[in-house]
Amino acid sequence: MTKLQDLIRGHRPESVYLPAWLDRLATLGIVSTDPQVIRRQRLTNIFSYASVFNAGGNVAVAALRDFRGFMVPHLVLMLLIIAALLIPRLHRRGDYLGAHMIAAIDIFGTTYMAWIYGRDSQIYLYFTLSAVLLFVFGIENWRRYAGWFVLAALGLLASLLLAPNEGWFVPQDHVLREIMAAQTLLNALVVMSLVIFFAMATLRRAEVELEGQHVRSSALINTVFPPSIVARLTSGREDRIADRIDGLTVLFADLVGFTSAARDLPPEAIIDYLDDMVRGFDRLCAMRGVEKIKTIGDCYMAVGGLTGDPRLQAIAAGNLARDMLCLQAQRPPLGGAKLSLRIGLHTGSATAGIIGDTRFSYDVWGDAVNMASRMESHGLPDRIQVSEAYREIVGDAFELEERGVIDIRGLGPTPTFLMREGR
Repeated sequence: MTKLQDLIRGHRPESVYLPAWLDRLATLGIVSTDPQVIRRQRLTNIFSYASVFNAGGNVAVAALRDFRGFMVPHLVLMLLIIAALLIPRLHRRGDYLGAHMIAAIDIFGTTYMAWIYGRDSQIYLYFTLSAVLLFVFGIENWRRYAGWFVLAALGLLASLLLAPNEGWFVPQDHVLREIMAAQTLLNALVVMSLVIFFAMATLRRAEVELEGQHVRSSALINTVFPPSIVARLTSGREDRIADRIDGLTVLFADLVGFTSAARDLPPEAIIDYLDDMVRGFDRLCAMRGVEKIKTIGDCYMAVGGLTGDPRLQAIAAGNLARDMLCLQAQRPPLGGAKLSLRIGLHTGSATAGIIGDTRFSYDVWGDAVNMASRMESHGLPDRIQVSEAYREIVGDAFELEERGVIDIRGLGPTPTFLMREGR
């Protein structure tokens, strides 16, 4: 996998935030591709299972105490339990249908149980779980939730004020009411903890995904633009990046004979060769502190002097040029042809900035660019040709030999120098 693929795909968040079985249950019936809808429907499923747990637990306790006495009212509760288990099937019919259905089941079911078991069973405490229904609808849809909240509040008041203490069925069993009161408190605690845990796990998953996207976007932007430009872009203080730079050293490197060598080769062989070359040059740029600007076909462009001391940056560009020659000399042939590298260097003034709207880029223009390009195109294979301005700024950092004055198109007679190997 290439670095570009690594950056685009990025780190995939691990799916270990919930037990696998619970994660599978949470996703039942969900067909939406909208991440927000998926999160809400997962919470709806979890809340429906929690409701089944509550009602089922109370039914089991009451049935164990007096099966016949509660047989008739329990038929209604079993229907509500079955309806809650079918909630996942409703997601494909509407984004909020399952949420509305579970809210209706919970409010009606809790009110019904408060009457059949009695106020002493404290079943009315289940109304407090209606608060977590806001997770199911989502904070942005609070109006959808508000009506159910009002109904839950009215159900709670009605149960406290109007429900019989002992309930409609088996009113003489006070021990049952005490058991159910303790069970209600325990169930409410378990359900509240489960729903909050699931909501926090869902939130954490979303956070990790956002963090991964931020890391990928930061990595991508740092591969497109120099670090100093990235800092200015992300600061938000500049609407346009446009600079006049004096003392910018521009490097152009071009393969000699590439077109003829690549003419009859398959695309994969050409791309592999160029990709390996550019990757190597990119590593050398990073090592020398020189900024890559772009590639143009088989030509490579880099600059030194965007930040820092112009002379030191010019020397760094010179060292980069020598490294590039050494690297190219070690590379295998392309289609049987051993390709040489021709490099040109010049230091001068240039304009730099970001242009474009879709595939935008950071680029450099001006006399410095034109002169560096001419130094390369009028240079010699396996040699580094530099301008007089470059020679003056680097001083005795490199051993240069005078090539003489050559006639450069658009510039006329121009003194040029060749960098020697060694120091």
